[in-house]
Amino acid sequence: MQILIYSYNYYPEPIGIAPLMTELAEGLVKRGHKVRVVTAMPNYPERQIYEGYRKKLFFTEYKNGVQIQRSYVWIRPQPNLLDRMLLDASFVFTSLLPALNGWRPDVILTTSPSLPVSIPTTILGWLYGCPVVLNLQDILPEAAIHVGLLKNKLLIKVFTALEKFAYRTATKISVISDGFIENLLAKNVEVNKLLQIPNWVDVNFIRPLPKEDNAFRIAHNLNGKFVVLYSGNIALTQGLETVVKTASMLRHIPDIAFVIVGEASCLQRLQQECQSCGADNVLLLPFQPRERLPEMLAAADIGLVVQKKNVISFNMPSKIQVLLASGRALIASVPENGTAARAIRQSGGGIIVPPEDPEALAQAILDLYQHPNKVQTLGYNSRHYATEQYAFEQALTHYESLFYTVTANNPVMDSTVVSKQEV
Repeated sequence: MQILIYSYNYYPEPIGIAPLMTELAEGLVKRGHKVRVVTAMPNYPERQIYEGYRKKLFFTEYKNGVQIQRSYVWIRPQPNLLDRMLLDASFVFTSLLPALNGWRPDVILTTSPSLPVSIPTTILGWLYGCPVVLNLQDILPEAAIHVGLLKNKLLIKVFTALEKFAYRTATKISVISDGFIENLLAKNVEVNKLLQIPNWVDVNFIRPLPKEDNAFRIAHNLNGKFVVLYSGNIALTQGLETVVKTASMLRHIPDIAFVIVGEASCLQRLQQECQSCGADNVLLLPFQPRERLPEMLAAADIGLVVQKKNVISFNMPSKIQVLLASGRALIASVPENGTAARAIRQSGGGIIVPPEDPEALAQAILDLYQHPNKVQTLGYNSRHYATEQYAFEQALTHYESLFYTVTANNPVMDSTVVSKQEV
């Protein structure tokens, strides 16, 4: 099968959608499919185009059997709303040419965010006569409105119309949690369009490793410490100030160390927060190379998932699967009724505390610090659940089956197959 993946994020970006789409594309190639990816010049999370990709309008490369077709995008290090719109618009226009410059796909998989990408993929689906599968990693504009990122009434109408267009034109919609399905059904999306395929983790790559002789611990003087780790986005939805305030409450216990790993540009703001709170037990580090991720996760005793109170209930951070696979205990400072809390409860690998409540978070950390056997049990449950529910090969099989289903039901594809057989 010939599969076109249309994703703004891809390798070598280290976090978010990029590793997922990279693993999916390369996994499909290993199963004998032909895959090309239309994507942007890599820029995330630094929000500037990577060295080696700058001053290029288009760039094609190959990695592990995947053809990667990149195009220029408008990007700014600290984007405002207008910059984000120009980013989306630039990718819509620049990506269409490389998408047309290649073999005809049997199926197109597109990811959202961003919503405007549904326009070129719909055009491509029409031109190629092939089905389009929309993979929802977030529900926009609802999530953006909920956290106050999108307030302009005209823009809300535009993006709401784009959302309806994306759902209407997609052949199938794959979602990452049951909360997404509930949301889309309430918007009158046809139930037979929806399929739940959770995000995955490569459980062979992300795996429990010993804390002893751990290079990350040694490099950052963490040996002998009870390490509480947060690694990921530092944005509107997280509220890492809660973690800093929690650290300041526990600074009287020298054995407990907090490590926050994220975008270098956002760490400066947290550094100021640490100074104002007197949280000298917080280590702030930039994102680590992906090959060191298993080692970094293994350095932790506790992995943190943090969200603000106003985060919309269906939000499901992809870091949850990764933390579970690392075999560490989780503490989630997230809304009680949200998808994230539900997933962690089901895993048996973590504890839920109210969001933006430093005292509750501090008490949960202190309890685990004082009960190492509980930490060990939660970590065992985490790993077991990840291998049972989030293994990559399982997700890959679901996507492969989905692609076969939509192409089998496509009359254009059926007629193509018939004509080839007649010849």
